[in-house]
Amino acid sequence: MKKLILAFFFCIGLSAFAQSGAQVKDLFQKIKEQAKIDKNDRAVYEVLDEFYNKNLQAENDEMTTETIQRIEKMASDPNTKNLHILMLFLMYQQHISRTSMAGKAPDTEFQIETMNILENETREVYGKVPAIIYIYKAESLDGAGKKSEAKTVLDQGLKEYPDSVPLKVYTYLNTKDEVLKNDLVKNHPNHWMVQQFGIK
Repeated sequence: MKKLILAFFFCIGLSAFAQSGAQVKDLFQKIKEQAKIDKNDRAVYEVLDEFYNKNLQAENDEMTTETIQRIEKMASDPNTKNLHILMLFLMYQQHISRTSMAGKAPDTEFQIETMNILENETREVYGKVPAIIYIYKAESLDGAGKKSEAKTVLDQGLKEYPDSVPLKVYTYLNTKDEVLKNDLVKNHPNHWMVQQFGIK
């Protein structure tokens, strides 16, 4: 299923694709100017949450074609409220998919800038940052060698989402905290990330 998701993000072919951290700010402003911002409409927040729950939090990848179709439908409808947030999230996913399929490392400057914007925008619009933003931001900072900043993001994320397995996994990898390790081994031994990183 992860290959299906990569293929989906690779194929949606966002015409507005930023290549660098500097470009993403300008592009986001242009997208935001066209967006219908509504703090009471949580549809985009809910789809980000669903993506997180089915793709990262679930023991196995449970992403369905229905979820992918819902994301695609929302992204292609100019009347979707808070579309600017979804479009930036999809651009991030597309960047990760393209670099992965090409066997290249992602541009960490682009990743960090995108996650900073998404963190600020989701907090401003929804009053809360989705778990997936904390995870992706920590990954971006870690990939850029900014370990202490990644740890700060993970700590913030775990305060808001104490049951997040991906946040626990990354925090454990960052700190080697035995309490976290024991929790992951005891309560989440079959989670794909626990297995991927060989936490035993």
